[in-house]
Amino acid sequence: MSRTHQEALAVIQRERLVAILRGISMEHIPGVVQALVDGGVKALEFTYDHNSPEDIAKNQEKIRYAVEHFGDRVVVGCGTALSVAEVEATYEAGGELVITPSTDVDVIKRTRELGMVSMPGALTPTEVVTAWNAGADIVKIFPSSEFGLGYLKAIRAPLGFIPMSAVGGVKPENVAEYLNAGIAGFGVGSQLVLSDAVKRGDYDAIRARALEFTTAIAAWEASK
Repeated sequence: MSRTHQEALAVIQRERLVAILRGISMEHIPGVVQALVDGGVKALEFTYDHNSPEDIAKNQEKIRYAVEHFGDRVVVGCGTALSVAEVEATYEAGGELVITPSTDVDVIKRTRELGMVSMPGALTPTEVVTAWNAGADIVKIFPSSEFGLGYLKAIRAPLGFIPMSAVGGVKPENVAEYLNAGIAGFGVGSQLVLSDAVKRGDYDAIRARALEFTTAIAAWEASK
């Protein structure tokens, strides 16, 4: 599915939730992705894990699979991108989104040059502004769980014009707290893509967990 940059960004902004798929073998990818989609997830992040020389090719395979089979229903991209080469590999696989743990100006600029959505990681006000000025669409505050909602509110006070997502510590039970603090959305890994369920092939459990998240977000939207 080929979307424009603005179309892909609009999906992420509207749905607010990005599922982080980290360390999942290709054999489990079809079941996990189907479960997430059935649970209402509209954006998927396949992480580069940097464990072997074959990592880029392996992640490309996962991205390509998701794009080919679910690209009409979800925005697909990569996570933990640390280099321009990984940005380009994501683009070649059909990805539309690049998420990073850090503020790398070259990575941000190449992502935008290729028409993909850029969501770099940042923690300090300096990093947030640097990422935004380099062309980030949404700045990911990471690790948000280690600093808490008080920190998120403090950093947003002078920088509320910059869309920010939170990664770390987000659960269905506290989704509303983050949204009330002005956070635009979330990246969720282990709290959503349940590792034990993946190992068992219990995709119904992952679908149910996804529904908990998407239902919580919908309930907050309805209460506005």
